[in-house]
Order: sequence, then structure tokens, then C-alpha cells
Amino acid sequence: MDHDAVRALFDQQMRRDASPDGPGVRVERTGGVVRQVGAENDWNGVVWSGLDQDTADAAIEEQVGYFASLGGEFEWKLYDHDRPADLGARLAAAGFTPEPAETLMIAEAGELPTGLALPEGVRLEPVTDPAGVDLVMDVHDQAFGTSSSRLRQQVLGRLTKSPDTVSVVLAMAGDVPVCAARMELHPGTDFASLWGGGTVSAWRGRGIYRALVSHRARIATELGYRFLQVDASSQSRPILERLGFAALSTTTPYAYQPGKSPAP
Repeated sequence: MDHDAVRALFDQQMRRDASPDGPGVRVERTGGVVRQVGAENDWNGVVWSGLDQDTADAAIEEQVGYFASLGGEFEWKLYDHDRPADLGARLAAAGFTPEPAETLMIAEAGELPTGLALPEGVRLEPVTDPAGVDLVMDVHDQAFGTSSSRLRQQVLGRLTKSPDTVSVVLAMAGDVPVCAARMELHPGTDFASLWGGGTVSAWRGRGIYRALVSHRARIATELGYRFLQVDASSQSRPILERLGFAALSTTTPYAYQPGKSPAP
């Protein structure tokens, strides 16, 4: 895999030419910036920017003013290959707060291992209804220790209104959900994105996360997607590297809350 070429393809298809990631969401392009705008429970923020030393500060100010007029929080999703090189520092000076960085990892779906075994007594079940989503959110809350109320609305919205753009799966041990993951499909692109992959603590280290990656890779290949993309945490990156994913960049979400003062 040509890393530079694949990263450029990702930037073009998934960022510069981004499509809305859910029902009721719109993508807008203005002044070298691509942003997504939706309701309170949707992801709102800057997906891509093509800026330089002369245009960056004005673009940041414009986005802060625009989202402030909507009255909600938003995020500027920065990649370490974005320009100008000091864009992160400029965002921080404008009042944005950097969240933990993740690694952009991509693999060719058809080259990933398939048929990875689950532990004895564990089975996979597709999620298609609100009851299944509730189980997924239970796993999410246990695995990541964060509230899943907003995510629940997002997943339910996609399953209800655009089910062809998402695939959600649960790993069940009897009647107990022990791992959950989803895959977002991006029609018209070469990419499918992996999200979630949370395993409850008592079941970690048994290969369930790897098996769910394999399961989703098989679905993506059958649907004609060439690449799988993950924003990987430090915990999942080593597992994904062993499966065949390559690290192509680092991405840091910069969060903006209206009313917060810029850094001195």
C-alpha cells in the first residue's frame, strides 16, 4: 500500500468531499473549510481545511462566529499533516481545547485476516433495533467509562433512516453483551470506517476485538469497499498493527465551547 497515495485519497474522499454522516445533517464548504452541521446530538465541526499562514486565523475566527451563532459546541478535527504546521497552536490560542490524539490507521480490507475465532460460548449478533442499540451502549459505557446518550441517538438515527450506511454487531456470552462495534459505510468512496470495538474488562485479552475487526472487514469486502479506516487509541493501535493496519497520520480533535476564553 502506497501510504502517501492512500492518505491523499482519504483526505479527498472522506474530508474534502465529505458527505453528511447521518440523517438531518448537512455539509457546507466555505473559505477553504469543510464543516458538518447538524442537531445537538449530531457531530458538529470542521472536517477539512485548506489554509495557510495568511488565511488560517481569519478562517478560525469565521468558524467560531458561525457555530456560536448556532449556540452549540463544535470540534475542529485536525490531522498532523494539515497546514499550516502551527494550526493546532492557532486553534488553542483561539480558545479550542485539544482532546487525546488518535492514530489514523488504514488497511486494505481484502488483505486482513478473516475467520478469526471467538472464545468458546461467544457468538456475534447483528444489531438492528432499539433493544440491540441499548445493549451496545451498555458495553460502551462499561468499556470506555463515558456517557453514550448522544451516541445512542446517532446510531438509532442511522439504523432507522439510513441502515445501508451502518453495520453494528454485538458479541454475546449467553445473554450478556461483552463486546460491541460498528462500521460506518461511505457510499461513493473506497472507505468504510470502524468505530467502537469496546470490550468489557472481564473479557479483554481473549481475541474478541480482533474477531470483530475480521467480521467487519469481511462485510466491507463483500460490499465492495477497498479500505478500512480507524481513528485508533493507544490501546487499539498495537492490535490493529498486528492485523495489518498502517499508521498514516495522527488526528487530534480540538473542541470549542461557546463562552470559553482563549488561552493567554
